[in-house]
Amino acid sequence: MEPSSFLLSHYPGRSKSVKRQLRAGVIGTGFIARVHVRAIRDSGHQVVSIASSSKESAERAAQELNIPKAFARWQELIESDEVDVVHICTPNELHAEMAIAAARANKSMVCEKPIAVSLSEVLEIESEVLQSGVGFAVPLAYRFYPVVREMRSRVQSGEAGDIHLIHGSYLQDWLAAPESDNWRVDSTAGGASRAFADIGTHWCDLVEFVSGDRITSLIANTSIVYQDRGGKKVQTEDVANILFETANGASGSLTVSQVSFGSKNKLQIEMDGSKASYLFNQEQPDLLVVGGQHSNQLVTRGDESLTAGDAKRLSFVPSGHPQGYQDAFNAFVSDAYASFQGENREGVPGLSDGLRSAALIEAVLESAATRAWVQIQAVSSELSLQ
Repeated sequence: MEPSSFLLSHYPGRSKSVKRQLRAGVIGTGFIARVHVRAIRDSGHQVVSIASSSKESAERAAQELNIPKAFARWQELIESDEVDVVHICTPNELHAEMAIAAARANKSMVCEKPIAVSLSEVLEIESEVLQSGVGFAVPLAYRFYPVVREMRSRVQSGEAGDIHLIHGSYLQDWLAAPESDNWRVDSTAGGASRAFADIGTHWCDLVEFVSGDRITSLIANTSIVYQDRGGKKVQTEDVANILFETANGASGSLTVSQVSFGSKNKLQIEMDGSKASYLFNQEQPDLLVVGGQHSNQLVTRGDESLTAGDAKRLSFVPSGHPQGYQDAFNAFVSDAYASFQGENREGVPGLSDGLRSAALIEAVLESAATRAWVQIQAVSSELSLQ
């Protein structure tokens, strides 16, 4: 029995059966591409081809991942009649060209974030996607933790009262050592922002998704801890500190760092309201802390404690068994593919969310340069998979 069939038969609350098996082509062979491959297969769909920066690396990945076909050029993968959905898992500077090509080839796509290195490029993608009408999803996969959906339901139902303070951090340590390096450090390959664009946008998306509120203005300070990496001058930030205000009158703060030893992937959000507070830490993804004046409540993932229907739908492992990042990513791909086939799945991040992230990145860069408060530019898309 295929792994996806096992999950569906043993945990039927996970998702509906696949309407039609779609054929995916993945561009890229790094860590995140492999996460995509596992998620596609777990969702009951096929990975039929892969492309990389060279024929040799594509063939090597195809053999390792048991993918039938390797392309020497990504253009060949997009043009292939055997591919229904294109997954773009490459350095950021290539996203726009690939997304535009996929839209012109009438292929739905899943594009890693940031979906481009500038807002102007994102708007070019929007134009092509709207013209072709293809499906478009962005892997803001932290939305797909069951306790995140539980937190969202409780906050938006008014259980917390009026939210007046939103705060938290996203901390990593994979660049904490001065000798650490990566293509993301390069402002050409990764874009003018690194720490905020790479992980801060995840935090902001999660806060807005959970609260139903919008960040309207911010002031940002960014810093570079090591001026040189790998013999090259560093031009993208290691750390970003941000103060912000929201449309509903809340104030907030965010610290983003890729140089904090001991924090592997610590995305933490806290929302303080007039009746209760809510805390989620991605390094403990099965736990939601509800704060009260006299006692705190620990809400664990499972049918016994979850109250929101969408949270229960995404909770497919029996209580007491951890459900983690790959599971959340699998659920994202499953819902994205269902959306590509016309089903309505709540919370699938689409083109409008890619636009939103781009606007936030632009605001952070502008504020850090001018050392002033910046209003978030209003950008919207007629196409959204939410």
